[in-house]
Amino acid sequence: MDSQKEKNKKKISNKNPNVFTELSCNNPCCFFCTMKEPDPCLRKSGVARCFNEMPLRDDQEQVLVLSGLWNIAMTQPDDPEFPSLGIFECMGSLIYKGISDRDWLLRDQNIYIPYYAAHIIGSYTMNKVEFAEKAVEAGVVSPLMELLRGKISWVEQRVAVRALGHLASYERTFHAVAEQEEEIVGLAMQLASTCLDVVYAKFVGVKDKMKRLKYHSDLLTRGVGGLEMENRKAEEWASQLQCWSLYLLNCFACKERSLNLICKQGFLKDLCKMWGGLVNHTSPAGFGLLRILCYSKTGRKSIADSKDVLESLCNLSRSSDDWQYMGIDCLLLLLKDPDTRYKVMEISALFLVDLVELRSIRGRTKVGESITETLLLDFKDPNSKLKNNKRVERSVSETWSLKVERRKRENTISAQEMQERRTMVAMIKQEANESFWSGDIEKAIMKYSEALDLCPLKLRKERIVLHSNRAQCYLLLRDPEAAISDATRALSLSNPANSHNKSLWRRSQAYDMKGLAKESLMDCIMFINGCIKSEKMKRIKVPYYAARMITKQMNATWLFAVADAQSKTSINQEKKVQESDGDDESSNDEMIMKDKNTSMSGKFS
Repeated sequence: MDSQKEKNKKKISNKNPNVFTELSCNNPCCFFCTMKEPDPCLRKSGVARCFNEMPLRDDQEQVLVLSGLWNIAMTQPDDPEFPSLGIFECMGSLIYKGISDRDWLLRDQNIYIPYYAAHIIGSYTMNKVEFAEKAVEAGVVSPLMELLRGKISWVEQRVAVRALGHLASYERTFHAVAEQEEEIVGLAMQLASTCLDVVYAKFVGVKDKMKRLKYHSDLLTRGVGGLEMENRKAEEWASQLQCWSLYLLNCFACKERSLNLICKQGFLKDLCKMWGGLVNHTSPAGFGLLRILCYSKTGRKSIADSKDVLESLCNLSRSSDDWQYMGIDCLLLLLKDPDTRYKVMEISALFLVDLVELRSIRGRTKVGESITETLLLDFKDPNSKLKNNKRVERSVSETWSLKVERRKRENTISAQEMQERRTMVAMIKQEANESFWSGDIEKAIMKYSEALDLCPLKLRKERIVLHSNRAQCYLLLRDPEAAISDATRALSLSNPANSHNKSLWRRSQAYDMKGLAKESLMDCIMFINGCIKSEKMKRIKVPYYAARMITKQMNATWLFAVADAQSKTSINQEKKVQESDGDDESSNDEMIMKDKNTSMSGKFS
């Protein structure tokens, strides 16, 4: 009997389930043979039977079937065939089997199956609400929740939160996810806040490749690549895990659900540090959720109460980040709300005043005009609370002078007077340049300021240069805030926005002085892109000083930078303890490490 079973089994020569190869088969229940059936009716009934029987069987080749289904779901997520034949029931049952039957999970290559099953559910529910409804009816939410709770590992949590996010994004299936609202929101918040530390501790920080869970390495690299490839993919997956957790929270926040949980001050501060990194630059990450929160009264109140969050939004609004417009949107929403306007005005006005001449950004037009209108909402009100804060009043008065009074005056300037002013501005600028090169930086600043006061608003190119040159002066005087302000004004005047190369580099240096690594990195990347575009007809060269800045800031903004620093601190402390405790304690540590290594192969959570 046993020999007959062995005969019917598919002969598997490749132990890596990620590498699919054509194999000879005598198994009458083979999924791949069923897929080759030319008769559509027989094929469908055969596939449905396979889906029904798969959770009940314990075939060694089952992981190959899941790998094949994973590939089909990834490449054909809108194909209705498998969703109509019971794939969701099958995948949910397989996830449950992996969680409840530990012996089965650790046998052969079954450890891969829950990951593939959750990924397949997520792929098929990504685009079609009809498929999402079928998945909910098949009861996939419960097994996905088990994975989200961390019953296996962070790898399965990643695909579980992805699938749940898809189900929560549809109006017709949101209720199924919301049945466990408090728990799912809490889990998503915890994942978003801690997943980078977990991935580092469980994988990236494990420097010995042999001590890493093999199935994690195989899934990350599809069986191809060494330690460097694994680390790179782990960084990408960690970022996705964080961003998909935030997406799930977005689904609740946009309906103003669970805001009492999401708007906790500690979590709002965490959101400001979540940016997706360069490996996941297409995701707005934490700032995307903050903008959603700014559309609700509760969200605006909570954000207005956090100085750290406000400063992060202000820094974003004056950066060349793709999500700059989100920072601006958040600040304008806070300023337009009478209940939060005066709480945030003291900080935000000092930043937004540098953006009032911004024309368009990311398809949004008249951005500077919107900022101006919002800043000046109650400027003429004698009872305005702004009168109590001299710095804010000065910034708002400057906006009024520049955008209202000066514009009115200059509308009557004749062409001849315009040319005369252009000539005078050029002369004053030349004097400023001479002062700069002679080392009299304070005089150069005074002359650039004089030229800016005289230069008509319509002469945008001339004003770009004046602001940018004055920013360079402030850099030399070690005044990064003033340098950022002037460089931002120059970049707001440029067309398109944030395209003036010298200003990008100067602001990058200023942000570096302030320790704002991400903002410095974004400006430096934009600067290098500008260098490449300007040299496209010549040999492309990246300036050495810019390459050094990129390296410095990429190290500082590495997704695992905090976890890595904490790990090194912990290791140093352990060494000091060992040195002080002597040989007896050292031998005890060796025993602990031995026990840890012995249990490594079976530890997945």
